[in-house]
Amino acid sequence: MDIFGIPIQAFLGQLLLGLVNGSFYAMLSLGLAVIFGLLGIVNFAHGALYMIGAYVAWLSLEKFGLNYWFALLLAPLVVGAMGVVIERTLLKRLYKLDPLYGLLLTFGLALIAEGIFRDQFGVSGQQYPVPDALAGATNLGFMVLPNYRAWVVFASLTVCLGTWFLIERTRLGAYLRAGTENPTLVQAFGVNVPVMVMLTYAVGAGLAALAGVLAAPVIQITPLMGSNLIIVVFAVVVIGGMGSILGSILTGLALGLIEGLTKVFYPEASSIVVFVIMAIVLMIRPAGLFGKEK
Repeated sequence: MDIFGIPIQAFLGQLLLGLVNGSFYAMLSLGLAVIFGLLGIVNFAHGALYMIGAYVAWLSLEKFGLNYWFALLLAPLVVGAMGVVIERTLLKRLYKLDPLYGLLLTFGLALIAEGIFRDQFGVSGQQYPVPDALAGATNLGFMVLPNYRAWVVFASLTVCLGTWFLIERTRLGAYLRAGTENPTLVQAFGVNVPVMVMLTYAVGAGLAALAGVLAAPVIQITPLMGSNLIIVVFAVVVIGGMGSILGSILTGLALGLIEGLTKVFYPEASSIVVFVIMAIVLMIRPAGLFGKEK
């Protein structure tokens, strides 16, 4: 059976690949949206944190024999702790300044991290094995579904929706949102706003690291893996609406699928389709699809 002259197996396989890429876009753009929406920081170091998360997984296996499941817990904690240090020592000094200063600082941090990892590990890339429990594939009849890629989609959706629920539907999320609008008032109710802001950045960094661990068995781990992806992720955030949690999740998944379909029908445009969509959206709705017009 063919779809527009393309075998259905090839079509569905490319659709699955697009969904996997969309899952990474959703997780990374979610972390960016959390940090920008709640702190007002354009975090250009997000790609570097994603890369560091993947390297933490690889190093924990190579040096200490810790498997993939430990890495899923360890990498977000390690990178989240790095986020605490970055926020307490550097970013907290920039909250009252123009957001451009935060962008420049985090861009510089990303370059420093890339340089350090290139010096230590080179640029050839490292392989991370698929965990035994998720090896192999399942035959669905109309296509063969790799078990690990199915896990990536499931884990990403679970984390993204759980984060959205925490921020938008719980009292803690209400405190976070209120703390960004009127920190003095929230502090009057006994909430330690500086600690809350610090933990928010740490959670955003941890989400990037978790995405890095999920990506490690799928792609080669290199110091440039974050910088190669972060521009696309920023485009996703802009299309969804800067600071919109749900917008980032839905837009990331949708653009991954669109990118996958473009590779089927017009491969030459697959590397620019996201940016073409961004340009169209910004002309029609400058605040993004889910952003709030000021």
